[in-house]
Amino acid sequence: KLIQSGNLTSLILWGPPGSGKTTLARLIAVYTKSHFVQFSAVVSGVEEVRRTIREARERLKLHSRRTILFVDEIHRFNKAQQDAFLPFVEDGTIILVGATTENPAFEVNAPLISRSSVYVLQPLEDKDIETILTRAHTRYYPKLKIVPAAHAHMVKSATGDARAVLNFLELVAATARS
Repeated sequence: KLIQSGNLTSLILWGPPGSGKTTLARLIAVYTKSHFVQFSAVVSGVEEVRRTIREARERLKLHSRRTILFVDEIHRFNKAQQDAFLPFVEDGTIILVGATTENPAFEVNAPLISRSSVYVLQPLEDKDIETILTRAHTRYYPKLKIVPAAHAHMVKSATGDARAVLNFLELVAATARS
């Protein structure tokens, strides 16, 4: 309902690897017709943040288009780096979507959390992993034959991680081509 209303606020997505944090952020941007910028807290620097904020301001002013700034592994930014987002979250220049595998109560600073909604994502269930695997198999590797036992093994081995099952599928496809 929040996305449908268009009154999107900043949010923190907390969940295990492969639970859909990045995918969800991208879908929110598409659905709200917002510009999407992705950062990795591991490799993005202050200059990149400044440039993104300048561009977001200009985009909002000239085109009335919001910018969703997706910060993957936001917990890796130190508290001062996280503070740098606050004025731009508050004035609406950006909608911050942070993703973390760590408890945000301990790893994301309190002022940023107080201006955001925190959503907890769970590991995907086997039936969801099965759906993802089947769709990817059908779409990208339609001629690849996988015996049912191997298919079931990939689903179980993924342990709720969509990215892991897709990596398994790519490995099987690459091995089959060899």
